[in-house]
Amino acid sequence: MDLSIGEVAQRSGLSVHTLRFYEREGLFANPVRRLSNGRRIYHEEDLEWLAICTKLRSSGMSLATIRQYIELARQGPGNEQERLQLLRRHEDHVEAQIRELRVTLEVMRHKVRVYEDHVARGEADRLWNPSHSDAARAGTHQECHPPGDA
Repeated sequence: MDLSIGEVAQRSGLSVHTLRFYEREGLFANPVRRLSNGRRIYHEEDLEWLAICTKLRSSGMSLATIRQYIELARQGPGNEQERLQLLRRHEDHVEAQIRELRVTLEVMRHKVRVYEDHVARGEADRLWNPSHSDAARAGTHQECHPPGDA
């Protein structure tokens, strides 16, 4: 079934502008086909690839790396180890991001507990304020310490 760029945009959640950009950057697994009047036509497999491509982008894979992956895939059999290495490197990158986000989440949870505690005790005015706090000028305050230090 042929799909218009508008239909692909609606179904993929990507803008028409982004779809055109992806085409210019060579990020489609298959070349985008055009009708005799120049209108782009897409197929279901294009939507399937866009779903994967969107996840790769949202996980931090660069356009250049996605392009490299696509170029390897287009070459066909024989370079599966290269593709696997590329995917493993990105998997390692994503795992590192997750570890960092876990640490960030713990810091945020600590800050929420500090604020909840101060608000519950009616002492919100004692929370750190960089423009009015002696503690801020001294570089110390309970709110700023990482979990376990407060």
